[in-house]
Amino acid sequence: MKFFLLACCCFFNAVAFAQPGIAEMQQAKQDLSSSFFSAVDFCLVLACLFGLLGGLRIYHNWQMGKDRIDSAVAAWFFASFFMILSGPFLRALFGI
Repeated sequence: MKFFLLACCCFFNAVAFAQPGIAEMQQAKQDLSSSFFSAVDFCLVLACLFGLLGGLRIYHNWQMGKDRIDSAVAAWFFASFFMILSGPFLRALFGI
């Protein structure tokens, strides 16, 4: 019986040392926040590229005489708008 209790205490002690500490959790949060801010910047760059490419394609279609460009304007606008809003949404989701 004593051997069983001693073995259980040693096993639970080994499991307790295997758990991450506060320093590791702070390091993980710092790593996530550093990579996340670059992801937010990437979302803004993508939104800018969507806006520029969409504007150029719409201008080209307009100059070529295409009458129905309303759907293209809405599609490029909302693609850019979605990318702009995805950054704050992810920031709120991860709590950073």
